[in-house]
Amino acid sequence: MKLPGLLLLALTISSCHEPFVIDTTPPSPPQGVLATAMDNAAELRWLRNPEPDVAGYRIWVSDRYDGEYEDIGTTTDIRFVDRGALNGERAYYAISAYDFDDNESDLSRDVVYATPRPEGFGTKLGNYRTSPLTAGFDFSTYSVGNYNDDFTDVFFESIDGRNYMNVWEDSEIQDMGYTNSLYDISVAPAGGWSPSRSVEAIEGHTYVVWTWDDHFAKIRIREITSQRVTFDWAYQIAKSNPDLKRALPPGGARQLKPSLLSKMK
Repeated sequence: MKLPGLLLLALTISSCHEPFVIDTTPPSPPQGVLATAMDNAAELRWLRNPEPDVAGYRIWVSDRYDGEYEDIGTTTDIRFVDRGALNGERAYYAISAYDFDDNESDLSRDVVYATPRPEGFGTKLGNYRTSPLTAGFDFSTYSVGNYNDDFTDVFFESIDGRNYMNVWEDSEIQDMGYTNSLYDISVAPAGGWSPSRSVEAIEGHTYVVWTWDDHFAKIRIREITSQRVTFDWAYQIAKSNPDLKRALPPGGARQLKPSLLSKMK
């Protein structure tokens, strides 16, 4: 029996192709997720998935690690900025990966959160020994003022060719060393504060301040002269964990301390 030509052609073509397979395997959960707090925003970064068919990533946010997560966007990059975050409010993040067949992974397993905070750039302080009215900075109001004001958190000093960043007796300060940017230091230290509450001011160094009213802040020095210091700053408006609170000195009074240099003489 001779088969019709069209049927023979169809059988021949079908016999040359492998059976069609539907992909139902999701990608693995993204790893290495990191969050950096910004001003009313949080930057997220993670490692690229190893699967070659990954089409993109979905970003999720919650107000607690074990809470219900909300989808806030997608990207084909391994970076995402959440511009809906609010200063002082901690947000927990997770990432999922999806492929070209719409298979989606579980959420990333890293415990990742950020608490956005205000920040500023190019702030200038005078030397309190020559310009006392412009030598102090109040993080809570983002303002320059008198170094001896009740709300001043940090002030600049230059004496005999040496430069210092100072805080009062009810506050703490620590030099975190050289950093490439303000964002390199994301967590306040648990210890290691300067006993003299005075640290040498060095261009490119970042310093963490623990304020008298239990907030953390950081500054990165951009430029120093004998008359002024220029720095970038960030201030956490959310008070720190209650386990970190401590009482003010007896009477709560502020006293001017001698500079680090005068202590060395």
